[in-house]
Amino acid sequence: MKPLVYILNGSNLNMLGKREPHLYGTTTLAEVQARSETLADELGLQSDFRQTNHEGVMVDWLQEAFEKEAAVIINPAGFSFASIPVLDAIKLIKKPVIEVHITNIHQRDEQYRHSLVSLAARGVICGLGVQGYTLAMRAVAEMLREPA
Repeated sequence: MKPLVYILNGSNLNMLGKREPHLYGTTTLAEVQARSETLADELGLQSDFRQTNHEGVMVDWLQEAFEKEAAVIINPAGFSFASIPVLDAIKLIKKPVIEVHITNIHQRDEQYRHSLVSLAARGVICGLGVQGYTLAMRAVAEMLREPA
């Protein structure tokens, strides 16, 4: 059975390609999903790609990832900066968790510079556009090959 990787996307990412393209680019979330699923298959991983605008749903998915012993690639978007419940759910997960941000959050306004999720993620990729998802997938594949 292939190792499972959840690719979870937070608030407003359903508008990727339309919302502030000068910051986030014109690639849609559907395109990111297609690329992610193709790469996961090439790397011998099973992927489950999701997006929600609701904090509680994100927490439920993270708990589900814990129960299924899945790795997680998460772009928490707005949940990054204020969601203790998302942080606590990530702390449950034993497999690698990689946080992805399309923009470089450290170059943004002050309210976007401090991600709570980073406190629990094994790694963070930011500022590389949607390519961050690809890099995160490759990193997760490598980490899952490491001896336990």
